[in-house]
Parts: sequence; structure tokens; C-alpha cells
Amino acid sequence: MGLSTTMLLQTIYKEGCEKRCLIVSPHFPPSTLAGVHRARHLVKYLPVHGWRPTVICVDPRCHIERLDPQLAKLVPTDADIVRVGALPVCLTKLFGVAGDIGLRGYFYLRAALARQINSARPDAVLITGSPYYPMLLAGWIQRNWKLPVVLDFQDPWVSHTGANAAYWSKAGLSHRLAVAYEPRALRHAAFVTSVSDLQNREMAERYHWIDPLFMAGIPIGGDPDDFDAIRHLAKLRPRPGVPFTLSYVGTALPRSTALFTALFRSIASLLVQQPNLAARLRLRFVGTSNQPNDDTSFPVRALAAAEGIDHLVTEEPARVPYIEALKILATSDALMMIGSDEPHYTASKIYPALMSGRPYLSIFHRKSSAHEILINAGGGIALAFSSPTELEALVPRIGEGVRLLVQNAALLGEVNPKAYEPYTANAVAGRFADVFVSALQRQSTTNRT
Repeated sequence: MGLSTTMLLQTIYKEGCEKRCLIVSPHFPPSTLAGVHRARHLVKYLPVHGWRPTVICVDPRCHIERLDPQLAKLVPTDADIVRVGALPVCLTKLFGVAGDIGLRGYFYLRAALARQINSARPDAVLITGSPYYPMLLAGWIQRNWKLPVVLDFQDPWVSHTGANAAYWSKAGLSHRLAVAYEPRALRHAAFVTSVSDLQNREMAERYHWIDPLFMAGIPIGGDPDDFDAIRHLAKLRPRPGVPFTLSYVGTALPRSTALFTALFRSIASLLVQQPNLAARLRLRFVGTSNQPNDDTSFPVRALAAAEGIDHLVTEEPARVPYIEALKILATSDALMMIGSDEPHYTASKIYPALMSGRPYLSIFHRKSSAHEILINAGGGIALAFSSPTELEALVPRIGEGVRLLVQNAALLGEVNPKAYEPYTANAVAGRFADVFVSALQRQSTTNRT
């Protein structure tokens, strides 16, 4: 479905939209950070499911990261967007929070919420994060308007990584603040969503007063329409004799280190066993730092050097614009999808990768929902582990998978679109429409008691 077709559907359904919702998303296009896609997808597809959304975000002029004007073009032109200000960087830098747009824009977002609630009379409010501090507005909304608030956690606010950080480090302080503030926000939520059921279960274990009936695991998903912008590139294939490019687009997480090491170790073995084949390989890593302005960190190259294959690896640490990332996916010989040693890690980047139609090699924790999706999707080699010992034993299979991609990728077939259909942006918006209805019903019951 092209963008114009989607907008036509929105027009058809808009007259029947009886419900309104506010979406608080501090990051929104042209911001290029990963958190923009939840709100971007919802503002496009919620009208198809009977909800008219208004997004409240921080004005792009207040962001410190590089912007992505091409990404903004994927937002429907008739989308209702309210942009607010934020405290200046020069002031907040003194307190070490210049990079947290949720804190810098907190009171501006609150003021815009009050104006919108009083004027538009919405039926529900969705606050998505990270950043997470705007979720603390849930209690204020409840006290003043008794509206149902849905809190959407795109990553854990209270995380295992934060718990293991040095006590007096910035990460350690952030973790202690998360432990203090997360329950305060959750107590006022009519419904809680996150990107995985496991993340929800961990949250419910921390707070036994949370009702699991009002929780849902909803991945970020992907929009097949996005590829229309680069569809003409999808037919490009490398010429015979040039290197075989395996591309990875995304952050190199600290808890992915063991997985990257296993990958590089397998390539090192392949270089010994089949030197001619391995010499053809080029492993390209893009956006590994997840920061649009970072051109100095090279975490992946260091791991490759430790295994003696850094001459086969190129790394571009800066996060690239979204359309550029899609171009890399569509024109690579094959893709790498590397997860983490955490079972709850879902990796939203798997959806654009699957939609690109390129063959892939993936390595995820066995309990990750991403692995289950990839197994069912086909079109690639999906490998999994559940312990460090299993990951170490996986090294020969990783090497065999790389060999198969180089020599006989056609044997893998093509990705089955039905496997990711429940995770398209349209389907995800439908699930959120159901969540809003549940939240409304719960709030109505609460208001009567």
C-alpha cells in the first residue's frame, strides 16, 4: 500500500472517527532517533482503525542530534502535530541532561497537554518512551481530567544493564531514578504496553499490583510503504567478482558483544578453511553507536581486530538517516541481524530487514520473540542460543551459514510476508486501537467507583 493509498483510506475513515487520542512522543520526525517510529506509525494508521490522533512532540529546533528531513516526508501531510519548546542546551548541559529531551521539554509538553485536553477533549492519552520522564505526567492527567493513560515502554526503564552499572556513574544514577519513578508512573496507567511479553512479565513481577489483563506486548513493527521511496534500488545486485557485502544496520549493544565475537570467530575459522571464499567477504556495520553525531566510536572494529579479521570489516558508527538505512538494506548481498544475550530483546530492526527481501543470517537468544518471527519468516538462516556455552558451540554453524549465503543464498527461498503481517505498522495501530478501548472501559469503571 503506497502512501497516497493510505492517505485515501485515512480520508475515507476520518469521517467515522468518533474517538480522539493524544500521543506524547518527545522525539518525532525529523528527529532520527529510534523512538520516533512508534508515533510515526500510529499517526499514519490509527485513523484507519477509528481513532484520530494528535502528536505532541518537541520542536526539532530544540534537538541536539542531526535531523532527517527525508524521514519527515513519510509522515502524512494532514497529520495533526503539536510542537513545543524545551529548555536550552546551554542551561541543561550544566546538569548533565542536555541529551534528555523528555526532561528538557517536560513542562512544555505538560502545558501543551493541558491545552489539547481542554480544547479537543480527547478520549485517551498515550505516552511513549524513551525518554521516560514524561510518563510521570500520567498522575497529573488522572487527577485533573480522569482520562485513561496508556504508557508505552519501547525499552525497559528499569533494566538489568542499569542495575549492573557503577553506583556513582551516570548510568547508575539513572537506574536509581528509574527505580524510584517507574512505579509512580505505572500506578496511574489504565493500560501498559511494551515491545515484548517478557518485558511486561518482568514489570509485573516488580509490581504485584499491576493487573496483567491490562498489559500487552506490541512490537514497533515496520511499514512496507517505507520501501516505496527506494523501491527502484531493490533490483540492484552486485556485479560478479566484486566483494560479497554482509550488512548490519543498527546499534552495537554492550550485551551484544559475545554475539559479535562469535560471528567474527566464525569468519576467522572460515578464513583458514576456505580462504578464497572468506576473502570475498566484506562485513559492513552502520549506525553502531546509535548516535547521529558520533564519528569516533568503533566498538565493532575492535572486536573484529581481536579475532584477526578487521581487514574484512568496515564500521560507520554514526546513526544514518532512515531512508539511507533502507537503501543499505535493499542493496546489500545479505544482512546480519544480531540480537543480545537478553531474552526480552526484540530488535525492531528485524521488520525493515525482512521487508527488504534480502537473505539474512540472524543470531538471537532462543527466548527472544525476534527469533520466533525469523524462524517462521524463512528467507534466511535463523540461529539461536540460550547460554554462553550454546553460543560458543554455535560458531561452526554461523560459519556454515555465512558460506551458504555467499554460495547458495537462492536455496533459502524468499521471506514469507505473512510471517510479518501481524507486525506491520497498520496491524500494530489496530492493536493500539483495541488497547485504547480497553483503557477507556477500565477508566470508566474506575470513575464510577
